[in-house]
Amino acid sequence: MITINQIQFNLAKAIKYSGMTHLQIASLIGVSKSCIEHYIKGDRLPTLDIFANLCKILDESADYLLCLDEYK
Repeated sequence: MITINQIQFNLAKAIKYSGMTHLQIASLIGVSKSCIEHYIKGDRLPTLDIFANLCKILDESADYLLCLDEYK
């Protein structure tokens, strides 16, 4: 079963390895830097539209971030 912690871990990992700062990512998707930091810490999950934009900006599939690749 997929957990929120697994999703948060994959999202945090993708952000870390993107090569972009939290501020750069935040600017590209129209949220605050602190919002990105909340996603990394697992305090919050992005809304669906923000999630879709994160996938695009981070060049990661939604399947990977949602841990669905493991279940195919």
